[in-house]
Amino acid sequence: MELPKFILGDNTDLPNAIFVIHTVFPRFIINLENDEIEWLEEFDQHDEKELLSETENVIKEASAFYDREVSRYDE
Repeated sequence: MELPKFILGDNTDLPNAIFVIHTVFPRFIINLENDEIEWLEEFDQHDEKELLSETENVIKEASAFYDREVSRYDE
């Protein structure tokens, strides 16, 4: 099965939270309510340096994905 790069998720236990799941390296789940990230990868020191520089980009991509999806519901 081929997964999309981003998937939206929610949970009734956290009614204000909206989650975006990033399915390619580095895999993570971001809670757009508070921008908290749960990484689904283990990183070594080399990866951590690259990860720090890319974190801002992946958060922007996840937010843009969410905005795009929500705008499609409004159509």
